[in-house]
Amino acid sequence: MHMAGIDVPAGLKGVVVTTTELGDVQGAKGFYHYRQYSAIELARTRSFEDVWFLFVHGRLPAAEERAPFAAEVARLRVLPEELRPVLRAIATAGDRFDPLAGLRTALSLVGAARNLPPLWEAAPERRAADALLVGAVTPTILAALYRIREGAEPLEPRADLSTAANWLYLVTGKDPEPTQVAAIERYLTATIDHGFNASTFTARVIASAGADLVSAVAGAIGAFSGPLHGGAPDRALEALDEIGTPDRIDAWVRAKIAAGDRIMGFGHAVYRTEDPRAVMLAEIAGELAGHADAQGVELVDFADTVHRRVTEILAELKPGRELHVNVEFYAGVVMELCGLPRSMFTPTFTASRVVGWCANILEQATETKIIRPIARYTGPRPPQLVPPA
Repeated sequence: MHMAGIDVPAGLKGVVVTTTELGDVQGAKGFYHYRQYSAIELARTRSFEDVWFLFVHGRLPAAEERAPFAAEVARLRVLPEELRPVLRAIATAGDRFDPLAGLRTALSLVGAARNLPPLWEAAPERRAADALLVGAVTPTILAALYRIREGAEPLEPRADLSTAANWLYLVTGKDPEPTQVAAIERYLTATIDHGFNASTFTARVIASAGADLVSAVAGAIGAFSGPLHGGAPDRALEALDEIGTPDRIDAWVRAKIAAGDRIMGFGHAVYRTEDPRAVMLAEIAGELAGHADAQGVELVDFADTVHRRVTEILAELKPGRELHVNVEFYAGVVMELCGLPRSMFTPTFTASRVVGWCANILEQATETKIIRPIARYTGPRPPQLVPPA
């Protein structure tokens, strides 16, 4: 029997596919939340570990729970032994460094070596343990891949450092400045989760099939690697390089729009106001400028100028579209000021978002129905006779 189905907007825009207790994005209001709390308020006032605990346990930790949770995360950061013999081969594969592809490969090996069971038949305690391991070890893997590719030895994670401080240390090899740690911590916390974006939805589709947790995370990483999703913070900064000076802004933007090109760092699939993450990151960039050298101050000033002028030109040429600066624009500026190389901008985003993916995977694993939409066929009319060979 032919199923006509229900037509929905392209990209499933506005289609409600399930319920969730993890959070939501209210695009018209320029607001998003983790459970019952403003995500931006959490980023301003709580540690990354506190908010990670919120995603795991559904509540913020009591004072006596914070240290044990941080200690457990620190224990799980250590690079798995099964990865050490093959990490160099993963890091040096290919003509260009692709950290997310390397992460997919490395996590797949960890999942196989640790015998991660299908979510369908795993006890809730095992699922939670696997999720915590993947969230904790992902930054260590990413940093190790980067350092090997750069001809340096991977560093061992330090239990005395927070997640944010440890990330900066593992990538740069230096003890990070407190201002840098505070900036990256707020960024990481603000990017843990953000509604049913492409990578989160991908993770939940795979989880709905009952596959193991690493398979779901690997699928999310694949979606996230696309430049239309997580792979754009470095491209937004490259746009500033292309523009070069304030007098070139107008011509550069108008040429991009005339060619139908997307301006990285502007516009969002959900927000019709300024992206609240971008607002916070712009403030952080200003704070970092107060501790930066002349080049850093110049970068922030130029980013602010480009931000204002591009917004004005977009409003002129695309009236009614509400194309505002998004998280990627100032994320690149902040990470540059914190000493992170551009090849590690998207991996930094990944180091936080993996926590959100895992939370969504565990929530989806409590459901029993596979996600199975249909497509409307628009090819040649069937059935036709198969021509003779």
